[in-house]
Amino acid sequence: MTTSQTRDRAGLAEDLRISIARLSRRLRQQGGGRLSATQHAALAALDKHGPMSPRELAEHELVQPPSMTRVIAALEAEGMLERSPHLTDGRQVVLKPTAAGHEFLKEQRRRKQAWLNQRLGELTPAERATLRQAAPILEKLSKAPSDR
Repeated sequence: MTTSQTRDRAGLAEDLRISIARLSRRLRQQGGGRLSATQHAALAALDKHGPMSPRELAEHELVQPPSMTRVIAALEAEGMLERSPHLTDGRQVVLKPTAAGHEFLKEQRRRKQAWLNQRLGELTPAERATLRQAAPILEKLSKAPSDR
C-alpha cells in the first residue's frame, strides 16, 4: 500500500469516526436522556436477547460485574427491570425488562426513527441512495472482530 493510500484510509477512518460518533450522540439525545447509555444498552440487550443473569449481561455488554450491578440497580429503581429466580440454579437470578421497560424502549425507538426519517427526508435522492449502499458496509464494520 502506498503512503498516499494509507493517508487516504486514515483520513476516511477519522471522518467516519467523527461523523458516526456525532450521529450516535444526536440519536441518543432524541431519547430524552432518562437512562445513561450503558443502562439503555443493558435494557435493550435484555429486550433483544431475552433474560440473562447479571454475569451474562455484564459479559454481553463488556463491562465488569461491579459496574453492571450499579446499572441493574438503577434500572430496577426506574422500574425498567425485574429479577426472577433462575430456573436451575437457586443461587442466581435472571433479569428481564418489565412492561414499563419494554414500553420505554419502544418509545425510544419510535422517537429516534422519526428523527432519522426527518433528517433523511432533507437529503437529496442521490444522497439517500449513497446511504442505502453504505448501510450494509457500516453494518459489516460494526460486526468486525474486536482487537481487545
